[in-house]
Amino acid sequence: MTEAQKPSAWLIDNADLLPARGGRILDVACGRGRHALWLAREGFGVRALDRDAGALDALRVAADGLGLALECEAIDLETDPPPDLGTTRYDAILVFHYLHRPLMPMLRRALVAGGRLFYETFTVDQAARGRPSHPHFLLEPGELRSLVAPLNVLRYREGDVGGRCVASVVAERGA
Repeated sequence: MTEAQKPSAWLIDNADLLPARGGRILDVACGRGRHALWLAREGFGVRALDRDAGALDALRVAADGLGLALECEAIDLETDPPPDLGTTRYDAILVFHYLHRPLMPMLRRALVAGGRLFYETFTVDQAARGRPSHPHFLLEPGELRSLVAPLNVLRYREGDVGGRCVASVVAERGA
């Protein structure tokens, strides 16, 4: 498994906060599905969303090759208003290296009571290091905490992590 295929260190380091095996997980802007594959291997029910149909096709092929069942859906997450994700509620939602602020209310609502949001993306300091550099895709200092509110922040970090400037959170929906 290459580095690009491994799950994020933030997810691995906080795996103790994932739901019990068999829980339902939504992987938002999943790309080629490194998190979705790992979670399906661990026994979770996974729904993976991305607008890139080619990446989702590659994810389906990889999942089939590993004998894993997961749901893939091509969806444009940046519509106005944000897309309707249906009535399913999730034990955990993952968002890595993606930022579209208008999605946050929908993501919070899609969690079950006690469900957790695992989120990590780039901060404005990343622009000095290269990509991404457009402010639309970069968090201001402390912004991630306010975006996940009123969820309860369980773990948080912000700064230089492995040569990238990121903010990361695990936040829980109350009862």
